[in-house]
Amino acid sequence: MGVYVRDSMQFVGEDGERENADIVFGCGYDQQGVLLNALETTDGVLGLTNKALSLPTQLASRGIISNAFGHCMSTDPSGAGGYLFLGDDYIPRWGMTWVPIRDGPADDVRRAQVKQINHGDQQLNAQGKLTQVVFDTGSTYTYFPDEALTRLISSLKEAASPRFVQDDSDKTLPFCMKSDFPVRSVEDVKHFFKPLSLQFEKRFFFSRTFNIRPEHYLVISDKGNVCLGVLNGTTIGYDSVVIVGDVSLRGKLVAYDNDKNEVGWVDFDCTNPRKRSRIPSFLRRALRNQLL
Repeated sequence: MGVYVRDSMQFVGEDGERENADIVFGCGYDQQGVLLNALETTDGVLGLTNKALSLPTQLASRGIISNAFGHCMSTDPSGAGGYLFLGDDYIPRWGMTWVPIRDGPADDVRRAQVKQINHGDQQLNAQGKLTQVVFDTGSTYTYFPDEALTRLISSLKEAASPRFVQDDSDKTLPFCMKSDFPVRSVEDVKHFFKPLSLQFEKRFFFSRTFNIRPEHYLVISDKGNVCLGVLNGTTIGYDSVVIVGDVSLRGKLVAYDNDKNEVGWVDFDCTNPRKRSRIPSFLRRALRNQLL
């Protein structure tokens, strides 16, 4: 359930010229339930989807921006820093990895399809079994299907022994380990652990991989234990879906191209928004007016 509002918004272009547009936006309330069960559980104030009523699509239809949006969250341990952007001005021209996305069979949550989930060189999902991936900034942690999570925990135990042992008394997260030395931050322990990787279909023989460093899936508890920021998605209905949450999105610029129906990412310094070089705004506006 929610409420829609139509209001006049003013936008200031790079050249300082102001432009007014009537925009519809809304806010959902009483949102409960599983993320993938219904679109209503994922709607936000801005409506950042690829649908006609979404904010990026409305602005793109008026020629104000291209039909794209994205976010970049800082690696600052305090959680500060980062930015949200509409349009493609802040999407780098080079270095982005893009994969196709599609709507789910019974909802409007956009998913990509991953072939393989790895911890270091060890494969966590069954050979040949395709898994869907959703990038979700609304989830604090990342979620793996039960099979992949079980293998990940076994791999962590094997790699971390004997310096780390499981500590069931720490309830910060379902799986925590106590070390034989004082731990103040992830920086103290990240070199003991291997990265996670989501491997997608190759494009023209080039691999497409979303890498998650140890500092982006490990959390240090108040007890100084090392806890796993990857939870069991099967217990809440995600038995064949990976949810990549906030903990694993830090230090990455993630963008959605609604026209091409793709999601892309690149490692990035999210403390300093940088526009890519492009056609000067006055020339772009003149070209657009000629086409209208």
